Amino acid sequence: MKSLKGEVTISIEDFQALLDTGTVNMEMRDNLKAAARELEVFLSFICGRIDMEKHIDEFNKQSNHSTISIINGRAKINMKNEYNN
Repeated sequence: MKSLKGEVTISIEDFQALLDTGTVNMEMRDNLKAAARELEVFLSFICGRIDMEKHIDEFNKQSNHSTISIINGRAKINMKNEYNN
């Protein structure tokens, strides 16, 4: 995104809403990371019981936002958009 220079005038209420949006966004990002870690544990459990490689390969081909890799029997979910880290 291109950086813009200049000035704007907004109300205090709108400024506070903007700040609140940033806080909510950070909380959502943290919740997404926690959910991904929980799914990694679940996928690791499943991969220890059945061969999931072809299913994971197919998921990775179709996924727009993440990929799954299995390393030493442990699942890792990688976000394609690194700004989500």
